[in-house]
Amino acid sequence: MRTLNICNLKGGVGKTITAVNLAYILAHAHGKRVLVVDNDKQGNSSKFFGAYGYGHPGIEGIMTGERGAAEVVRHTAYEGLDIIPANMALLAANKAVLLDTARPQQTRIKNALAEIAGGYDFAIIDNAPDENMSVINALAAGDDVIIPVKVDKFTFDGVDEMLQCVKQVKENFNPRLAFRGCVITSFRNNEVNNQGAAYMGGMPKYRLMGTRIHWSMKVDESTFASLPIMRHSPRSWAARDYSRLAEEYLAMVDGVSDSDNGEGRG
Repeated sequence: MRTLNICNLKGGVGKTITAVNLAYILAHAHGKRVLVVDNDKQGNSSKFFGAYGYGHPGIEGIMTGERGAAEVVRHTAYEGLDIIPANMALLAANKAVLLDTARPQQTRIKNALAEIAGGYDFAIIDNAPDENMSVINALAAGDDVIIPVKVDKFTFDGVDEMLQCVKQVKENFNPRLAFRGCVITSFRNNEVNNQGAAYMGGMPKYRLMGTRIHWSMKVDESTFASLPIMRHSPRSWAARDYSRLAEEYLAMVDGVSDSDNGEGRG
């Protein structure tokens, strides 16, 4: 199982939309077995797939060590696509982990996912806009990182800090972690967006991906409908773009061994 982290310290950049649509496309269009891990106390991925609530354990149980991964996985309405849900209980779980110094704190998600890795081709982790303990755990469990970015005045603050976080986790806990690149979301063909894309493309540290996710009202509509964009509006620009993003990511990792740590890219 290959694990992809979708993360950025800035909110409103399309992390959840990117995570759920990549997951659906990998499962539906590419025939992969995919696990979504909702790692945000807001539970937006869980809500999207109809798995949100407090009657079923989720990622908080993994963090506290009270549940195994198999106990918290829930099936979605889509074949080959499961989810580990999240809710506000994750907030207390993160605090509990910080106080629990008797057991390793940074590898709980990694160890849990290892238990069920044989059942999936990919895990996609939708992370909170934070550097809390569950996000550190997710990066410590991951193979790859993609950072969605929305071009505006504050774009680079969140990206630069996230890159530093990825570097620290790579050095201290997970040498195989590979930063695959930034993907521009909500792209509009105007001067601001074109200048921002050109700037990022000229900075090797951002590893700007070739795919851009164009802004479309269909994306907002799809969240209210709780449908992947490929089902809600398959002919929209965003649907085509997310399909291209999935193909770009698969091309990046095709044939990459587990020992590849991403050195030498960019």
